[in-house]
Amino acid sequence: MIRGGHIDVCVLGAMQVSKDGDLANWSTGGKNAIPAVGGAMDLVAGVKRIFVITQHTTKQGDPKIIEECTYPLTGKRVIERIYTNLAIIDVKKDGLYVREMGPNVDFETLQKQTGVKLKLYKETLA
Repeated sequence: MIRGGHIDVCVLGAMQVSKDGDLANWSTGGKNAIPAVGGAMDLVAGVKRIFVITQHTTKQGDPKIIEECTYPLTGKRVIERIYTNLAIIDVKKDGLYVREMGPNVDFETLQKQTGVKLKLYKETLA
């Protein structure tokens, strides 16, 4: 199904997402890390649209949306949209655009918890 191009949309979890839509979701690359290699690499290679759903930060409070992934990549420039507990963010060629923010989340708070500069769609401001 996947390799034949029959799946249009896929939703995956993420450890990290870069400003360019790179995805890291199978290993931290750490010395004692247990890699969770599965079908994610096949999915990102064979599915037309890839969405990520994740917490906005790690348990330690570090941003998961960053300039460049430091963990091993699952796919390069594959993510179209990111859904977090704080916002919905579109990945575009010229940056990351906030589509919607969660209840009681303002742009300043969102930006502080993100490791890359975010942009707002004009309609997000309304």
